[in-house]
Order: sequence, then structure tokens, then C-alpha cells
Amino acid sequence: MAINSIPMIYHTSSRSSTKPSSSCNEKHHTYCFIVVMKMASSFNKLHILLCLLFATQTTMTRGQTRVDFYGTTCPRVQTIIQATVQSAFQTNPGVAAGLLRMFFHDCFVLGCDASILLSGTSTERTARPNLSLVGFEVINAAKSQIETACPGVVSCADILTLAARDAVVLVPTGRRDGLVSQASDAVNLPAFNDPISVQISKFRDKNLTAQDLVALVGGHTIGTAACAVFSYRLYNFSGTNQPDPDINPTFLPQLRALCPNGGNASTRVALDTGSVNSFDTSYFVNVRNRRGVLESDAKLLSNSTTLAFVQKFSGAMGVPQLNFGVEFARSMVKLGNTELKTGSQGEIRRVCSAIN
Repeated sequence: MAINSIPMIYHTSSRSSTKPSSSCNEKHHTYCFIVVMKMASSFNKLHILLCLLFATQTTMTRGQTRVDFYGTTCPRVQTIIQATVQSAFQTNPGVAAGLLRMFFHDCFVLGCDASILLSGTSTERTARPNLSLVGFEVINAAKSQIETACPGVVSCADILTLAARDAVVLVPTGRRDGLVSQASDAVNLPAFNDPISVQISKFRDKNLTAQDLVALVGGHTIGTAACAVFSYRLYNFSGTNQPDPDINPTFLPQLRALCPNGGNASTRVALDTGSVNSFDTSYFVNVRNRRGVLESDAKLLSNSTTLAFVQKFSGAMGVPQLNFGVEFARSMVKLGNTELKTGSQGEIRRVCSAIN
């Protein structure tokens, strides 16, 4: 993810047509996941409920996660985490995007093992792409309450996963916390200026497809980025003294007004112009219209495969559509199951910032 960016899947607008269901039933080895997305500004609050069906075996085998893993050992875990996230969200709506970004950064390095939460002089948390991560206090607050209710049971990895869920999507639990966290391991996080071939390669290394890439980058719909991350595109792209030709000329004045040459590099700009407080498909419409803020966003159009998924998610005319909410959830589940530590691997930390 980009430096000083929230949430940005990368280092550094039409609404979904899916209609919410009031209840979801488990039937024939299928889980119906309820996705809860709560984003707000000081003027409004949006609640999006998406009922997502995943064909998932209800039985457990060694080395897998499952939904409601703590149903008997810590039945209040979901309630505690949800209440903690909602409380933080009321104070700072940006925490939802921050937790989503933290989840991505954790999972992309050595799997979803909460290694991003460990403090230290050379841990992942100190790597340049991670210096702007926010939301650690939310995870710590949830962990403190959970340890009081169920000591030594719930991993920090699952707390982070469930906190991201409360921002976006429900995912299976049962992960263990990692014992290793090194800043050098963060070098392979996707970057805001990666060419599309590099983006695809980095996702492929995590067993994620080009569709997963485009779906997960769609998380930028609720993200912002600092001018420092993309202003090079506006004035002197690749040393040409010209703007990036991939930027729509009608969009360029708007970006320049927000990030004047030599201006405040820390000024934050919405990655989904006109819809930053809604988890919707307008991000893809903007990208399709060459109104992507990050270079990596713009590069989605430079590859025929990723371009096709941008068109499908954005509802382009004459193209079979994909439901972004459903596919984002599927890709989140896949990402959450990357390089799992379960069973006797790792540990259950007492404090998320330190190994036991």
C-alpha cells in the first residue's frame, strides 16, 4: 500500500444492485455470509448489507479455518469486536478503511498471522509502506476486552480479521498468531507505482488471480491518499515535465487544485472521486474513465485481462457484469486463507504487540 494512504490495497458510481436480505440460512453445506459495511461522513451514514453465498463444506479438517470458530470457546468475541470497531468508527470514520488496509498488509506478508501488530525496532510495522497504518489502538482495545472474557483463546490474527470484517466482510476464523515480523519481508507489498505485470505477479505469488487483484483493489472505493503518493503524475511524470498521459485531461485540473506543485504533500485526496464514503462500484467507473488517482490504478487499463474486470465491475455497456460486493467478499476470503497458521503453528498472543 502506498505511503500515507488509507486504505489503499496498494502500498503506498453506481451502487451495487445486490439487495440485502433480512436473514440468511445455512443449507446444503452452504454458508450465507452477511457483509456489513458502515461508512459515514459528518453528514450521513451508509449501511450496506450484502448477503453472500459461498459453497463451503461445514465439516472441519486439520489446518483449516471455519466460520464461528469461537462459538463455544469465546461466544462473545464477535460482539466485543463489533462494538469496539463501531465505537472507534463513531470517533473516526476513517478507521474502517484503515483496518481494511492493515488486514491486507498483514496477509500479504507471511500470511494473516498478525505479524503487522508486533512492535520492535525492525518489525514489519517499521517498514516504510507500513508507517502510515492506522487502527492499532482498535485491535489492542478489542484484545484487552477479549482476554478478560476468554483469556488465551482468541488470536490477534483473528481479531484483526474480524475487525476488517466489521468494516467490510465476514471471513472464517481459526488462525494462529505468527512468531516472526521483519521489516524486510514487507518489500514485496504491492506498490502504488507498480506496472501491471508486477501487480499480477505479486498477487499470483499469493495464489490470487487477476480477478482477485481487481476486486481487492476495489477497496480503494473508501480510501484516500496523500499528495506525496501521486503528485509526481501531475507535473513531471517520468522526467517529461508533463503530466501522466493516462490521466483524463478533464480530471487533471481537479487533482492539481488539490495538490498544487510544491504544496502540502500530506494533503489527503479521495481515491474514489465523488464517492469516498460509499462502498460501491464508482471507483471502477472512475478508473475506466481514466480518473484513477494512483498510477497503479491507472495501469489496470493497460492489460486486457484486468481491463475486462474493470469493465465488468463498472457496468460497462455490452460487457457481462460481475457483482463487486460478492466478488470482493470471495477475494477477501481467499486472501484471508493465504499462508495460514493453524493447529500447533504459531501461538495465541496475550498482547497483540508482543510475542508471549
